[in-house]
Amino acid sequence: MTSCPSGERTGGPRRGSPTVSLAVVADETLRLTADAHTAMVAHALAGVPHEACGLFAGPVGEQGGGPVVDRFFPMRNTAESSTLYLLDGQEMLDVERSADEAGAVLTGVMHSHTHTPAYPSPTDVADAARFDPFGAWVFVIVSLEHADPVLRAFRILDGGITELTVAVGDGDPRG
Repeated sequence: MTSCPSGERTGGPRRGSPTVSLAVVADETLRLTADAHTAMVAHALAGVPHEACGLFAGPVGEQGGGPVVDRFFPMRNTAESSTLYLLDGQEMLDVERSADEAGAVLTGVMHSHTHTPAYPSPTDVADAARFDPFGAWVFVIVSLEHADPVLRAFRILDGGITELTVAVGDGDPRG
């Protein structure tokens, strides 16, 4: 994730969002519905040869143990690049509106790595510092490096990378 050359912000926590704990918890789990997981991987595959990107959301309220994701919003990579992605500002506003209307809150961004592992690159870490300086969002990376896609989740704060456990399940991911 990054800013456009014009300085346009490409994403991040919105003003007026529900309060989010900013502490990075090493044993935190990102809980995805099976549909959200499938949608992220399918969007990554459909984006080849370019990186794919999108935002994800879950129910508003306390989510003990980590964020819950039950919605994925695929977005267009305006960079049209295999090594970089850019989110369109207007499309982000539209996604935020859709999440609000569904009673959900945006909790993170997903992008794919077409030829590298599902781990934040130096560019991803630098972009996270500009995009989410408080470490409130989760960054999901889907790697297409091998035949079977790999999805991993991270919090990035002050240049530090903390991996979250990813749990995928049917039904209500809140447990």
